[in-house]
Amino acid sequence: MLSEENFVLLCVIDDWVYGEDNGFFLLEGQRLIYSLLLLQLSFAATTPVLADRKKYPNFFRTVPSDNAVNPAVVKFLNYYNWSRVGTLTQDVQRFSEVRNDLTNELEKADIQIADTESFSNDPCVNVKKLKDNDVRIIIGQFDENLASKVFCCAYNLNMYGSKYQWIIPGWYQGNWWEQANSTNCTTKKLLTAMEGYISVDFEPLSAKKIKGISGRTPQEYEREYNREREQKGVEASKFHGFAYDGIWVIAKTLTRVMELLRHKDRHDMYHNFTVDDREVGKMVLDVMNETNFFGVTGQVMFRNGERMGTIKFTQFQEGQEVKVGEYNAIADVLDLINNTIRFQGVEPPKDRTFVRLQRRQINVPLYSILSTITILGMLMAGAFLFFNIKNRNHRLIKMSSPYMNNLIILGGLLSYASIFLFGLDGSFVSDKEFETLCTVRTWILIVGYTTAFGAMFAKTWRVHAIFKNVKMKKKIIKDQKLFIIVGGMLLIDLCILICWQIVDPLKRTVEEYSLEADPQGRDIAIRPFLEHCENTHMTIWLGIVYAYKGLLMLFGCFLAWETRNVSIPALNDSKYIGMSVYNVGIMCIIGAAVSFLTRDQPNVQFCIVALVIIFCSTITLCLVFVPKFVTMRTNPDAATQNRRLKFTQNQKKEDSKTSTSVTSVNQANTCRLDGLQSDNHRLRMKITELDKELEEVTMQLQDTPEKTPYIKQNHYQDVNNILSIRNFTDGKDGEKSLKNHLEQKPQAQWGSMDPSRISRGQLEDINSPEHIQRRLSLQLPILHHAYLPSIGGVDASCSSPTSSPSSSPHHRHMPPSYRVMVSGL
Repeated sequence: MLSEENFVLLCVIDDWVYGEDNGFFLLEGQRLIYSLLLLQLSFAATTPVLADRKKYPNFFRTVPSDNAVNPAVVKFLNYYNWSRVGTLTQDVQRFSEVRNDLTNELEKADIQIADTESFSNDPCVNVKKLKDNDVRIIIGQFDENLASKVFCCAYNLNMYGSKYQWIIPGWYQGNWWEQANSTNCTTKKLLTAMEGYISVDFEPLSAKKIKGISGRTPQEYEREYNREREQKGVEASKFHGFAYDGIWVIAKTLTRVMELLRHKDRHDMYHNFTVDDREVGKMVLDVMNETNFFGVTGQVMFRNGERMGTIKFTQFQEGQEVKVGEYNAIADVLDLINNTIRFQGVEPPKDRTFVRLQRRQINVPLYSILSTITILGMLMAGAFLFFNIKNRNHRLIKMSSPYMNNLIILGGLLSYASIFLFGLDGSFVSDKEFETLCTVRTWILIVGYTTAFGAMFAKTWRVHAIFKNVKMKKKIIKDQKLFIIVGGMLLIDLCILICWQIVDPLKRTVEEYSLEADPQGRDIAIRPFLEHCENTHMTIWLGIVYAYKGLLMLFGCFLAWETRNVSIPALNDSKYIGMSVYNVGIMCIIGAAVSFLTRDQPNVQFCIVALVIIFCSTITLCLVFVPKFVTMRTNPDAATQNRRLKFTQNQKKEDSKTSTSVTSVNQANTCRLDGLQSDNHRLRMKITELDKELEEVTMQLQDTPEKTPYIKQNHYQDVNNILSIRNFTDGKDGEKSLKNHLEQKPQAQWGSMDPSRISRGQLEDINSPEHIQRRLSLQLPILHHAYLPSIGGVDASCSSPTSSPSSSPHHRHMPPSYRVMVSGL
């Protein structure tokens, strides 16, 4: 029994052989059949080798070749924006050819091939290489026997699920994983790894409900085919639809060629039309290439002998393959069925591990807290500045060089301001502004440090120059000279910074770190990066700056140690400078070490740097100004009550020759003058009391002459010492004689009244002209004897007023170092 396909072909041939003008058509029919035999039409050969038109120019096939799936795969990749894939190919010619054609298609579509792996038997090594190269979309070309091994390796390497997408051939037999499982993986493991894979293959029958050239829809044809197959007990073939459409291709071609031959014969003027075999063959090829009709497998067309068919996409879902879309090669259109593709994640897998650059930046809360502390420090510095300016004319502040104190505060403010700049990074400013920021904050911090400590060291140097220079009797060091010293230090800083900026400026560099998993569980990787301010020779420039600052601190320590015994708190800050240098040095060493070790942790680094700057600036300002503030609040008159120079015993012996040189210094003069005024006031009180007692003794002498010898013996030396106060000096001799005098005279002899409590009114009454006149009239004899030593007369140390004046050692006149103004006699 002939099949329908054979019947159609025979009917067509019969019309040609037994038509009109049998002689002509018999001859031409034979030629046509001969020419047709030169053509080859296949309905099941899918190998890509037959697509070579140079080798097989007369070959046609109604089934799409294996290469026909490649444009469909590329279209599918573009649909999901997958631009990076990898291939895993079985080392067989059939699959290698498909892979080569796929490579060309991917390159045309500008899709990157991250890795290409081939294997013969064990694919695990190659699968691992794909994973190491971060291939997420894997296109496989292998048969079902090796497919089970591939998915077993994928399961062991965890290359499945939401992060991976496998695309494999779709021509495997049903339940192939059960029949071809030759691995150690169980079926459950294979199904787990296979879940969600996409298979690609040609469509055996069209899904469109359109009647084709045979007058049947694809569904009607399939039902009839299955009925006939079941009656004969024949197994189904996936190529039966292509065979059916192939018969119709031959029939359509023969019919069309016969029409062309008839048409030429009718229009031949002499009805002597003849064609040779070559011409007939060319006509057949042309008609075959022009084939275009709708068959049971879809639209039948050829392009260079290749069938432009329909490619279907299926997805493995819960143990079975489900059609999810198709690709029309003629229209180059991908049509996916809505809501049929199920990915393992909430979205399609990524074609690579997307690396999201994440800046390691300073936390805003941390920056806010440290900025608040910095603002409080700046407010404190502002309060110290206000206190220093307001009390600049007070002796305590004036002696401590208020202008230098202002520079110390300015340096502290600059140091505080640098903290705000250190906390800014690329999240707040642009890349260009960040480079500018690198330079600005470095300049501010260096200049602030030099300004603060330079002013402190300049003050200490002045104290050192005054109290350590024994050769100069007069040394005046004004604030202008100190400004010059600080300016010189700043000039050195500026030279270093300008050379740094010109020769090797600071630039923004980015340091990237290893990949980290996304903390939110997304299919991305985090690559942290950190911005730095660096240059080519960073170590050299930092070494220069550290060396200069270190020498400056050592110089400050030397000055503080040399002036440690100068006990004038208002004038000497050596103790506080030493403490400041100690604290700053320790904190800088610790801060630099910790900052270097926490280079990749910006929050810790910024916190350490900010706290070091805050601590150093705050401690320095507090050590300089808090003692002054406390003194001003608790004892505002301390500056005028105890202003004499107080040295230790060793310092007195060492600096006995420098007393005359110190008197001319502005600060020392002020301090000495205050002390002398206090001594003058006290001595005037003593003299007033002695005058009163002297007056009483004189009155007693007038009343009782017989007591005169007794008075002379007991009071002669006292009167002489009292009257010699006009030549009293603040040197050692004068101070010692006054001290001996006060110690030898018991308090009871001076009366019970405290001289400090005598009111000014009483002093003025005692020193009135009337009292003075009366005392002079009574005291002239005694004064005569008292002044004899000073004019070459009787020595005050003699027991008799008639002793020889030449024997007195007081004939030498000693030039006073400090004259004390004493009145009241």
